[in-house]
Formats: sequence, C-alpha cells, structure tokens
Amino acid sequence: MEQLTRLSATALRAHLSSREVSVREVVEAHLDSIAHGEAVNAMVTIDAEGARRQADALDAQGPQPDQPLFGLPVGIKDTHDTAHLRTTYGSVRHAAHVPTRDALHVQRMRGAGAVVLGKTNVPEYAAGSHSVNRVFGATANPYALDRSAGGSSGGAAAALAARQIALADGSDMGGSLRNPASFCNIVGLRPSPGLVPLAESGNILTPLTTAGPMGRYVDDVALLLSVIGRPDPHTPAPVAPDARGHRWAGGTESQPLRGIRMAWAPDLGGATPVEREVTEVLAKAVRQCADLGADIIETSPNLAGAAETFVRLRAAEFEAEWGHELDVFPEDFNERMRWNIELGRTLSGHDVLRAQEQQTSLLREGARFFSEYDVLVAPAVSVAPFPIEWDYPREVAGEQQQHYLDWMRAATTITMLGVPALSVPAGFTASGLPIGLQMVSAHGTDYRLLDVARAYEQATRFADRVPEI
Repeated sequence: MEQLTRLSATALRAHLSSREVSVREVVEAHLDSIAHGEAVNAMVTIDAEGARRQADALDAQGPQPDQPLFGLPVGIKDTHDTAHLRTTYGSVRHAAHVPTRDALHVQRMRGAGAVVLGKTNVPEYAAGSHSVNRVFGATANPYALDRSAGGSSGGAAAALAARQIALADGSDMGGSLRNPASFCNIVGLRPSPGLVPLAESGNILTPLTTAGPMGRYVDDVALLLSVIGRPDPHTPAPVAPDARGHRWAGGTESQPLRGIRMAWAPDLGGATPVEREVTEVLAKAVRQCADLGADIIETSPNLAGAAETFVRLRAAEFEAEWGHELDVFPEDFNERMRWNIELGRTLSGHDVLRAQEQQTSLLREGARFFSEYDVLVAPAVSVAPFPIEWDYPREVAGEQQQHYLDWMRAATTITMLGVPALSVPAGFTASGLPIGLQMVSAHGTDYRLLDVARAYEQATRFADRVPEI
C-alpha cells in the first residue's frame, strides 16, 4: 500500500487505467498516509467517507476516455470552494463554512475522475508565504518538521511531499505556487494569466492571481494543467494560447537542453537579496543546465519598480475585497491582512492607474526579454525553509525586510511580467533543506516551459528524494 503513495500521478494513473489496482485501494493507501503524517498538518479537512464512496463508484464504472485523472487522490486548497465540504479560507469567521458548489477548476478535476480526499492548509485568506492560521495552526515541512512548508499553497505542497495525495491545486499571486514548491521539493506552476480561467474572480482585467497545478513531477503538473487549463465561455478574458502544439523538439539524449537560450539571474538584476546557501545550490543547478546543453548567459529582465507596483496593486485588491469586512469584523483579520487593507485605503484612483501603467510597462518588458531568451532561471525563493514559529524572515542576506511581502520579491517581481513561471526541485542545502529553481518563459509557452523543466528534472532526479517523517 505504501508503494502506491510513492508513485507519480502519471504512473499511478497507468496502473488505475489498466485496473492493476482499484481506486479504493489507492484511496485507502493515501488516507493511511494522511493518518500516519498528522504531524505535517497539511490536510486539514478530510472527507474519507466521501472519497470512499467516489472510489467505489469509479471502480464500478471503470476508466473512461474523458477522465484523465481517473482515480487519482487530490487535495483542494482551502481557499477554493468545494461543494458540501468545509472551506474556511483560513479564517476563524468561516471555520464552519460549507459551500454549495465547487469552484470551476474543482468541477473540472472531479469531472476528470479525481477523488477529492480533503482540503489543504493555507494562511489566513491566503495572505503570505507561511501556511499558518488560527483555525488549524501551522503546516510543517515534511523534510524538517521544525520548518515552514511555505505558502500560501503550503498545505498542498506539504501533502504532496508527504505522499498523502497524488495531485493538488493551488493559486499564486506573488509566489503561492512557487514558494511552497521550492520549500517542499515538488513542482508548482504559475500558468500564464488566463490559461486557467478566473471564473470566480471579481477582477479579470489586471489578473495578479491565478489558480494552477502542483505535483511531485513535471509530467504530473502537465497532466493536471491539461484538465484545468481550458477556456471558459463565461469568463471573457484573454486566454493564453494552447502551446501543446508548439512543444520544444530540440536537444539530444546526452544534451537534452541543447539549443535552449537560458538567462541566469542570481538576484534578478538586484531586485532581491538571496541567502548564500540558496545561491550555492542554484549555481550548481545552472552548471547542470549548461552540462545538459543550455546556452547560459547571466542577465535579467529590467524589473525596476516591479516589487513596489505589485505591493500597490495587491493592496488595492485587498481593500476592494475585504475593506468593508475589516470594519465590521476587525477580529477576523491578522496584523498582516490589516496592514495590506489599510495600505490600499491610502491609494487614490490616480495611484492605482499609475500602477497599472507600470504593470503594462513590465508586461512589455517580459515580451521583449523572452523574444531574446527561451527561459529565465532564478531563485524561486530567496531563503531556505525558515523556522515554523516565524511569521516571515525579517532579514535576508543581511538586508532588513520592510514588511511580510518584502522577502518574496524573487516571485512577486516575476508575477508582474505576466508570464508562466514554475519551481522545480534543484537540490538541498548542507542541512538537507529543499531548494527550488524558478524557470520562467514567454506568455503562452507553458507547455514548452514544462518540457524544459522535465529535461532538467529527469537528468537530476531531485524529486525522487522522499522525506522521512
């Protein structure tokens, strides 16, 4: 049974499709793994009986051609609505909230045959890159239980690393797919804005947030993206082109990255400080990319103003979404959320418009940069997983961080380019903490980016390292 939890999602799907194992067997194996890994605190609301009922129904039905996720156990982020299953948003006020319908991408996952085991932990309202809240407490890193699993999709990343689920959804505004993927030695993809429809969003004009896939391996992530990354006729927003028909066909068996023009930005052109132990791991990763045939040039897009613009637009969104609730339910918001909302209240319409104009300039800079380079590689996070009792790192590489978003600049600045970005396992620090390599490419080239990440992953195999919980 334990071996079933260690298979990749694509390998597990093959066994299920051939009926070598039953869906019920797979579900029981993963429920057992959740029970034995309670110290991680990744899966916070478990629907064991619902999962068993769905498993039995799928076994009776058998694999179907339109169910690419047939029988795969999944976790759903606790900020994404699940019909008849508690969804708290990490908020004490919503601790007993049970939605009546699924979010669109959750509908798609269920329709594709996925079995929802439960919900994955998040920070309060998904604000921040450390998954702790007053409802469920903190999620621990499976590779070191005294360390953070990251966030805001930290419960999802930790559950994947702990072999409690085969696939997970997440979302990313300023690194919430990439940060926990780096911390937990898995793969998290922030797709091109528009590829996964923003069906539940109140603002589809300047999308900072997108849902996205997480898995232990690149092929697992590509599998889930193929299900959730489809147009929605009720979401009239620009959609990234389906790049599956434009897969990269270069490279050789010995040099799978041959022909790739790869930019290496160790601190994103000075946009972020980076701890030495992170840089050391990633410098080795870049040398491995060169050995695999990539043409490496140390350079960066111009990210001037990106961090500040992100903070300003985020504050405006937070005030618009939660400002009224802060006035009515002030006890529902932690200090970081209140700071973000209050910052939004200081902004005029002129301030927001100027920030959108700066965002437009950064989108154009992304298009320019990726006309010259196929892939940008950089830190996914500026630090290794930090102590679980911290709110966030107050200092990075000797530089004081001004607020709880400041240390996340390796991801927030890339968000402003409007492009796909992922974190892929790249190695471990001397003390055994995971480090991810951020890979970034042009808008709409999500599947090509996954191809490059797959070539690196298969040559290095860091994802195979299982934590001892």
